[in-house]
Amino acid sequence: MQAGIEPPGRPTPPLRRRLACFLYEGVLLFGVVFFCALIYSVLTDQRNAMVGRQGLLLTAFLLAPGVYFTWYWSRTGQTLPMQTWRIHLQTADGQRLTRARALLRYLAAWVWFLPALALAWLAGWHDSGARLAAVLGAGVVLYALSSKLHPQRQFWHDALCGTRLVDTRTTAPTARD
Repeated sequence: MQAGIEPPGRPTPPLRRRLACFLYEGVLLFGVVFFCALIYSVLTDQRNAMVGRQGLLLTAFLLAPGVYFTWYWSRTGQTLPMQTWRIHLQTADGQRLTRARALLRYLAAWVWFLPALALAWLAGWHDSGARLAAVLGAGVVLYALSSKLHPQRQFWHDALCGTRLVDTRTTAPTARD
């Protein structure tokens, strides 16, 4: 068996661990996005936040995370938070992801946010930070809970992309999981 490839029989990590990993990923991504926004601002000599705003948003919130996730998922199957929480990403048959499949999964994973963002936009809440945060939070929780409806407890974007998250702990999970 190749290094970094987990056998297909590994269980799906509990939802609580996957959500903890998700939150850790968000904290880490804050730094990645901040750094990429700084580089963009320096390279484009951006002096005003409203000048070049679309390019900054595209670079910092779509391109940079896309490169980050695609690179890690296709290289090792794990980002730093996934390593910490001992969660590995692989294809449904236990193989390493190609760059194309990792990119597809990244794009499909926007389902975590896009329905809630569309709802907020249609309801006119996009200008209210508190309302936007509430609808995004509710959307994330509902999407996460929807994994309970999947036969292997996977997220639906994983089912769509032919990928799965597996538990890489060597010891048996505790009753708290």
